Amino acid sequence: MDFIQLTGIRCYGYTGYLKEERFLGQWFEVDLRIGLDLAPAGQSDRIDDTLDYRSVIAAVKAIISTAKFDLVEKLAETIITKVLEFDLVQQVELKLHKPAAPIPDFGGKITIELTRTRL
Repeated sequence: MDFIQLTGIRCYGYTGYLKEERFLGQWFEVDLRIGLDLAPAGQSDRIDDTLDYRSVIAAVKAIISTAKFDLVEKLAETIITKVLEFDLVQQVELKLHKPAAPIPDFGGKITIELTRTRL
């Protein structure tokens, strides 16, 4: 299987367990590793034979900016489900980063990792 990787998709969103997170919002970052067959595009040099990743980036940003979930797990599942709906996509590995979680005395980031395969 071949892969397209999209890293550092950054968007402001309103998902979080605390009411303030859903009201004030925060930054999220997404990395995707998308499995598909790239041989047809490699031979034809036509965008119609591959995944137009501009559409994937737009879809991810639309979900993050409009969703108001309590859990980042739900946000991650919603994003990965949407990416799997794109034609040609066979597998998606997703990392959803919450770089500034409002946790006292914690300067790290929270990351959710999911892998899903089209059935």
